[in-house]
Amino acid sequence: MGLEIRNLTKCYGDNVAVNNISVQLPKGQVLGLLGRNGAGKTTTIKMMLGLVRPDSGEILWEGRPFLREELSIGYLPEERGLYPKTKIAEQLRYFGQLEGMGRKLANERIDYWLEKFEITEYKNKLASELSKGNQQKIQIIATLLHDPDIIILDEPFSGLDPVNATSLGNVIEELVEQKKTIILSSHRMESIEMFCENVCMMKKGDIVVSGKLQTVKDEYGYKNLRITSAGQLEQVFRKLNTPFEKNGLVYNAKVHNEKEGMDILKAAEADGVPLQNFSLLEPTLHQIFVERVG
Repeated sequence: MGLEIRNLTKCYGDNVAVNNISVQLPKGQVLGLLGRNGAGKTTTIKMMLGLVRPDSGEILWEGRPFLREELSIGYLPEERGLYPKTKIAEQLRYFGQLEGMGRKLANERIDYWLEKFEITEYKNKLASELSKGNQQKIQIIATLLHDPDIIILDEPFSGLDPVNATSLGNVIEELVEQKKTIILSSHRMESIEMFCENVCMMKKGDIVVSGKLQTVKDEYGYKNLRITSAGQLEQVFRKLNTPFEKNGLVYNAKVHNEKEGMDILKAAEADGVPLQNFSLLEPTLHQIFVERVG
């Protein structure tokens, strides 16, 4: 086992920010940490980093206390933390040296990442001269510069346009392939579904959903039925007491299992309703999040 969070609690006066939560993340896997603002995600991350002391509980890495000074950790905070009047190369070199990197290695890694993100022209620019999206790229480089084993990304796609978001997605995919242990906190559900084997949804300090992503979907209880038809399919749904939504020629409904979906298909065929397209899909993470977290 890699990361273990056991019965972790943090209160600020009468406000319970994190309420006795427990999470496990095997080494080399990715955890999607989800929740609305104020759910307790950032407080949990700060306790992992030693920035906030828990009131009770413990955080372990491979059975030992999770101590930042003993582990190679890369942390991307949601808030920007660059020095606006310092040149990009200088502050990246400084961040690398804080993590124990020599000047030569730091310079090599800086050049590598600037080229990877296609921003080599900003090497000697001040941070204040960069757009918000490019500042976010620099912060991501600072997070990954020292090749950490444990990577914590808090809203990494913030401020990135679609092209740069795709570029970052490719980098995260490479990190996954390298078996890095990653905690990814994001409001972009498609990113969580793409990269994360494990999910943890928090609401007001409590965990409301936790486990393997596929298991969470399997246990949701519904599948998404989508049918395209130019016929009167409404009568079929009503006959089977199945709620539905219609948008143009497309009908959408929730069914409990494949059998219910096939029953609707057979009923439509029996009534002579023409069907152009029929698909039965697993629930999206967005659906589960909205229903369980709100």
